[in-house]
Amino acid sequence: MTPPSFILEYSMAFFKSTLVVSAVLLLASPVVAQQRVIVEQGNNPPRQENMVRVQNNITFFIAGPTGDGDEAQKLRDKAQRSVYEMAGRQCDLLREILAKDCRMESINVNVNANNRQFNQQQTEGLNVNGTMSLQITLK
Repeated sequence: MTPPSFILEYSMAFFKSTLVVSAVLLLASPVVAQQRVIVEQGNNPPRQENMVRVQNNITFFIAGPTGDGDEAQKLRDKAQRSVYEMAGRQCDLLREILAKDCRMESINVNVNANNRQFNQQQTEGLNVNGTMSLQITLK
């Protein structure tokens, strides 16, 4: 007795999908097990000992207008200035504590309008996020 054709079609589809999943898993397995290796080229200066990359993140909220007006623009400028001022002091702080030398590599500032609810009151203002990356030589 031959099984109905829809059962054979279902069995073939199941077999094919199982075969495809197995092949994908076999191909993906070596990728998961690989290590990331970084090779320094001959043109790059040798990596100095005691060199450390320091990354700082700061997030805060400033209450105030968020529209398109002059006051909102002043608030955005104030938010950005705050992050830049913090970044400007980071090397001094690191030199006081653990760095012989310091240089800033990058800084990123994001300012987003947001309405926060605090004690059941909506507060209009800016969410500010700053990220800075510095390269230091340890003392």
